[in-house]
Amino acid sequence: MMKRALAPDERGTAAMEFGLIFPVFAMLMLGALDVGHTLYMNSVLQGAIQKAARDSALETGTATATQTTIDNAVKGQVLNLVNNATVTFSRRTYKTFSSAASANMESFTDSTTGPNANGVCDAGEPYVDTNNNSAWDKDGGDAGQGGAKDVTVYKVTVSYPHMFPLYKMIGGSNTQTVTGQTVLANQPYGSQSSYGTPTVRNCP
Repeated sequence: MMKRALAPDERGTAAMEFGLIFPVFAMLMLGALDVGHTLYMNSVLQGAIQKAARDSALETGTATATQTTIDNAVKGQVLNLVNNATVTFSRRTYKTFSSAASANMESFTDSTTGPNANGVCDAGEPYVDTNNNSAWDKDGGDAGQGGAKDVTVYKVTVSYPHMFPLYKMIGGSNTQTVTGQTVLANQPYGSQSSYGTPTVRNCP
């Protein structure tokens, strides 16, 4: 009696392989889309910031109402891409580009003993108020747009949920944060005010 050779049955192999590969492939595709969206958001944000900073540098840009209008324009462009994003703004003013780049803290006397020896100007510790704004500035700058010829660091931070919940699957955060900033000097529409003699104060 002849024995028939048993040929391997390969039916369904392609479907099984596809079922094994598809989840990984889908995660890679969704991850690529998420990263691409983040890069696009960053590009749009940076372009909006550059335009807003130039508008802020004009003489009328020092007015609070004008700054709010400019901020709202940036926020509007961001919300066109992600309508549930949280957008925050900050402006820090310096007298020169070099001081803006270095962002050195105002000098202070740190306690040499005890819990206050922490590199932070705590209550009662004396500091030199270089810009006379009655506050110790960790970055040496002052809040706001400043005045003529002042250098302003304009920063915008955008936080929003990831497009796809992939980061939850790997134990990461579901929130994506994009930050953009630019540095521009206000136009010389008037004489730049100068700081008075530095005042020695105590941190509150």
